[in-house]
Amino acid sequence: MKIFIKKGMVILIGSSLLAIGINLFLMPDHVLDGGIIGIGLIAHYLWGFETGLTIILFSTPIFILAWFRYRSYFYNSLHGLLISSFFIDLFYRLRAFHFPLDPAISSMIGGAFVGAGIGFMLRHKTSTGGTDLLAQMVADFMRLNVGFVIFMIDAAVILIGGYLFSSQTLLLSTLTILCVALVTMLCTSRFTLEHSSN
Repeated sequence: MKIFIKKGMVILIGSSLLAIGINLFLMPDHVLDGGIIGIGLIAHYLWGFETGLTIILFSTPIFILAWFRYRSYFYNSLHGLLISSFFIDLFYRLRAFHFPLDPAISSMIGGAFVGAGIGFMLRHKTSTGGTDLLAQMVADFMRLNVGFVIFMIDAAVILIGGYLFSSQTLLLSTLTILCVALVTMLCTSRFTLEHSSN
């Protein structure tokens, strides 16, 4: 029960950071993140769909595959997916409190929040699933590095976004995913160092 409560708190905190970064810093300037979140944002910008709900819909086939091939990933990511997607839509009203920052600065801060949310969850062995699950399956099937597959998926999403919207969207989104990657690595590497020293 104690482990369950702890994991629940981790998911709530990580999802809150993720939702703040997306709603308060990325959405007001039509900036994208990579992966499934980026696809959800594209659907929101183009058609007004709820971002979190779109993330769940696009993640469903990935989770079905994970159920059959990566059962542990399925269990470790399902709650993170559902709660983070719910929080992204719940925190949508935060856009009203958007700070009038330079779009590049806002993109980097948003990326840092998203990276902190993802990294915090990964540090405690949970995640939002989506791209991570897909990348793991593709990497295993094609015998590629998981990090490389994640990078290629993220790059594809923001390139599509740049084509659909503008070169500014592409540049700002590139800044965002770099910050997401950096902060995520800092969170997870600290976790690795702590455990290697014990």
